Amino acid sequence: MTFMDDNVDGSQEKGNPRGPRGNGGYNPQHYSQLDVAQDHHFWFRARRRVLEVIMLQLTAGLQPGYRVLEAGCGNGSMLGALQRACPTGQVVGMDLHFEGLRRARSRSTCPLVQGSLNHSPFGEGFKLVGMFDVLEHISDERSVLQSVYDMLLPEGVFFVMVPAHLSLWSYFDVESGHCRRYSVSSLRGSLTAAGFEVEYLTQFFSILYPLMWLTRRFRAHRPPPIDGGEAGASAVISRELHVSPWYNGLLAWLLCGEARAVARRWTLPLGTSLLALARKRATQ
Repeated sequence: MTFMDDNVDGSQEKGNPRGPRGNGGYNPQHYSQLDVAQDHHFWFRARRRVLEVIMLQLTAGLQPGYRVLEAGCGNGSMLGALQRACPTGQVVGMDLHFEGLRRARSRSTCPLVQGSLNHSPFGEGFKLVGMFDVLEHISDERSVLQSVYDMLLPEGVFFVMVPAHLSLWSYFDVESGHCRRYSVSSLRGSLTAAGFEVEYLTQFFSILYPLMWLTRRFRAHRPPPIDGGEAGASAVISRELHVSPWYNGLLAWLLCGEARAVARRWTLPLGTSLLALARKRATQ
């Protein structure tokens, strides 16, 4: 493993290469595009808002010094929100790719570790583990969920977000390195099979579902912008992230209500993403 500090450079870059398209992995070249979008794009802003309201609830009664891990922290877009929501805890970010961690250093002051869940570099357990739009990239889902379970302290909580509905599968999923999109039942089944007790599971981004469904159906009849290569992947990612400023502001405002609904632990009937809170049993 590699620990990050304020004096890192790219000379130590490691990490797994990108997996086959549609079969998992992550392409670190996407970080530059995401850096531009993540601070202002409505989707990322809404996701951080949901994360904060849930984490504030989960940490409210914990004794200071509890440990929180974000597994697959990428370029750190969620780490700042985690630190705000866990003011008396120690937040740690971990990722396979040095390039993501290098970028995360400018977004967060928490410790950053280069490592894999399948070979945990940590000697202590965590009270909370978060994995936000990461699980869908991992082909061997079962072993990773078991690793998360083992890393949690008894009664610790796994907070996971994943994309929903196979009907929304598109070139964007392929170029993003997704292995799957989840249903409510498939996510619940995977978590239960790993030993977790699912305490809360809901769809969210409800207002986006009809918009995304229509867009996916329209684009399904069009060829990919470029056949293969990094240029094609970049074009697909850029197209998905582009949104006009007024539309971006409108959707960000509309999605504020969903954060309040999730804070009340309502189960939303529709959405483009799933959120689950799964607890490790108190006794083994």
